[in-house]
Amino acid sequence: MPFKGTRKEKKNVYIQKLIELAESKPLALLVGVDFVGSRQMQEIRVALRGKATVLMGKNTLIRTALRQRIEETEDEGLERLLASVNGNFGFIFLDDAKYLTEIRELVEGNKVPAAAKAGTLAPIDVDLPAGPTGLEPSQTALFQAMNIPTKIVKGAIETTAPFKVCQAGEKVSLSATALLGKLGLKPFEYGMVIQSVYQDGAVFDAAVLDITDAVLTQKFMNGVANVAAFGREIGVPTEAGLPHMMTNAFKNIAALVLDVDFDAGEKVKEIKDVLSDPEKLAAMKAAAKKGAALSKTGIAGALADATELKPAVCKKVLDTLAEVATKEVKGTGKFTIPGLCMLKTRKKPATKAGKREVFGKVVMVKAKPAKTVVKAYCVAALKKSI
Repeated sequence: MPFKGTRKEKKNVYIQKLIELAESKPLALLVGVDFVGSRQMQEIRVALRGKATVLMGKNTLIRTALRQRIEETEDEGLERLLASVNGNFGFIFLDDAKYLTEIRELVEGNKVPAAAKAGTLAPIDVDLPAGPTGLEPSQTALFQAMNIPTKIVKGAIETTAPFKVCQAGEKVSLSATALLGKLGLKPFEYGMVIQSVYQDGAVFDAAVLDITDAVLTQKFMNGVANVAAFGREIGVPTEAGLPHMMTNAFKNIAALVLDVDFDAGEKVKEIKDVLSDPEKLAAMKAAAKKGAALSKTGIAGALADATELKPAVCKKVLDTLAEVATKEVKGTGKFTIPGLCMLKTRKKPATKAGKREVFGKVVMVKAKPAKTVVKAYCVAALKKSI
């Protein structure tokens, strides 16, 4: 039940609740709520029950609450949080950090299609494809106001060329708002946006949430490699460089005993047998290359071996083939490489934003402009040979 009392009593209750949540909860998400409606906000609150608490409020009241608590406790963490209070935002206080991934997916997935409003910044580009609009000829003034080329076909307006109605990051004009409204388009999607995270007295950007264990492991291994390389360069033994030192020592021993014809063990003997037998060496090189996809240089080398042409000439042939294929696909929408594949273009119509049912689950789908895609199809000869 909502608290009933005077305005001052309500403020005191809010201040107490904010400080209690900030100091007792392990994690808080600072979310932007521009253009988020009350119904959408309520849906998110209901979905987060038992996992997190959504707390909104006026920035002045939030700053007052944090300043009062900072004066009492001199908490540097709250000072960092105070510096982040800006704009139209709110808090999501998590009951447990284990819910972070689930709550983040829920918040970011809750988007509502919205019509363009004049004066607001467009979050994305809005493109109007060439083709029928479904509007009557009496509406041509809308298109003329924005210099959009049109023609009348079968009693309806049809645009003759694609046109960018809105540019991302720029204000939406009155003409664009009127045109998109007449077309019945809701090109934008709005919802809560996670801006930053408050945890253990620190405030950090939401981009940190995208850092996975694999990214951390990769960065750590890059550091280990740098330490190993630096230690080897200046001649200082390190634990990271020890495997490289042992490998180089083995190479030196193998090279030395091969020169003096000395038996230094099974491994060295195995290497000696391979080096002394060209067929074994060739087989080992072939096995190393097996399974790896050929690069452009590799393809040029294979063509050079098969045709006795220079590799540079074969590279030029590949470049020319790519140029010819690109020109033909753009011009005719089709290009065939004999014995291999056929490249073909296909036009995909624009799709509106909205809810779709995918595998029995309702999901939000973003609006997509019309585009042309290129598909590759294997010819019959290649299919039979595989």
